[in-house]
Amino acid sequence: MMAAERGASPNTIDAYRRDLEDAAGWLAARGSSLAAVNTEGLRGHLEALRLRGLAPASTARKLSSIKRLFKFLYGEGLRGDDPTGPLTGPRKTQSLPKVLSEAEVDRLLATAAEGLDDAERPRVERLRAARMAALLELLYATGLRVSELVALPDSAGRTKERLLAVRGKGGKERLVPLTEAAKAAVTRWRALRDECGGSAGPWLFPSDAESGHLTRQAFARDLKALAAAAGLRPNAVSPHVLRHAFASHLLQNGADLRVVQQLLGHADISTTQIYTHVLDERLKGLVRDLHPLSD
Repeated sequence: MMAAERGASPNTIDAYRRDLEDAAGWLAARGSSLAAVNTEGLRGHLEALRLRGLAPASTARKLSSIKRLFKFLYGEGLRGDDPTGPLTGPRKTQSLPKVLSEAEVDRLLATAAEGLDDAERPRVERLRAARMAALLELLYATGLRVSELVALPDSAGRTKERLLAVRGKGGKERLVPLTEAAKAAVTRWRALRDECGGSAGPWLFPSDAESGHLTRQAFARDLKALAAAAGLRPNAVSPHVLRHAFASHLLQNGADLRVVQQLLGHADISTTQIYTHVLDERLKGLVRDLHPLSD
């Protein structure tokens, strides 16, 4: 149902599967099952999650997975009641996204581009460096989700347009603009990849293995190594942090919130509003400078 009717991505389906397997395993160890569990049994599972030190947001997501399962079972007539009805998740505190400054992003991009034109550098090193530079330029230019970025088709690297078509969550497509720097980095990466006899397969960023595309985990690992080389704290840098930086820097420089929502592929603007914390100082300055009654 999640795949066919709701168009959920493989990553979303995997997350639901892990959540439900976690609940089923906990219940099985206590002589129960998801098929037969009652409200109190599910409350016990939620309390066990709390005692494990799980963050409120993670617990709420697990409860959401369980609620969706029982709503489906009840709606299909496979169960006569919904034991999750009385259950409420923990209150989530809204945490602000981690964001790199523009100077830190510039330092990261500059470090990635170092030595790309050094013919004396081993070809394998130049190839990996060119790939990282292209990934970073694309990520910061478009704000793509990491799953969207690593799965870009090779045709994305051949486009002459300033817009890139991206298939996001739920199979929805959107257009994101490309900067000249991003296009140049991708062109350089493809040229070096082809020069080194790289795969001419369907992916812009093919896997180091024989098939498939670069994994999210491999990109995140290489990015942390690059952050350390750039003098940044590795635990403060991730693909998602760069997506946050893309949105925050756009807002800081005057972009409209609705535009940022569209670029990020958010279905609901309330998801995008978490970035409005970066607007505080700019809005205060606008009121101070432009309001007719300000001193």
